[in-house]
Amino acid sequence: MLETHTLQESLRQAGLRVTAPRLAVLSAISGKGEHWDAEAIADTVRKQLGTLSTQAVYDNLRILEKVGLVRRIQPSGHPGRYEARVGDNHHHIVCRRCGVTANVDCTVGAAPCLEPSSDHGFAVEEAEVIFWGLCPQCRQENHTKDLKE
Repeated sequence: MLETHTLQESLRQAGLRVTAPRLAVLSAISGKGEHWDAEAIADTVRKQLGTLSTQAVYDNLRILEKVGLVRRIQPSGHPGRYEARVGDNHHHIVCRRCGVTANVDCTVGAAPCLEPSSDHGFAVEEAEVIFWGLCPQCRQENHTKDLKE
C-alpha cells in the first residue's frame, strides 16, 4: 500500500484538495492492487472513516479518474471497476463466470500497442482490449462439476 504522504502528494500534484474521503478512496484503490467496483471500495472506505455515502464514493472516483489518478474499466455485463495502475496502455482479462479481472501488459510495442485497420482520421492514443475466459478457480470448478456428472 502506498504511504499516506505519497497519496496526499499525488492529490496535490493533480490539483486536488486533500480531503479525508478522497484520500480514503484513493488509498483503498491503491492498496488493493486489483480491480474493485465502487461497492467494494465503499466498504473499505467505510471501515476506515465510519460513514460515507455511496454518492460521495462515486463522486470521488469520478474526480480521481478525471485527473488520471485512477482508471475505470467497464467489462460488458459487469459493474465499472477501478484501479490505480495508470499511465500505461495495459489491457485486462476477465473471467466470464466470477468476474475476477487481471492486468495484461501490451503484447507488442508502445502505446497504443494495437493499430486499427483504419483510424478514420482519429489520432489514436490508446487501445483497450478485454480478453475473456475462465479463471483457474472457475476452470477447476467446471472440471470438478464435469467429473460428478
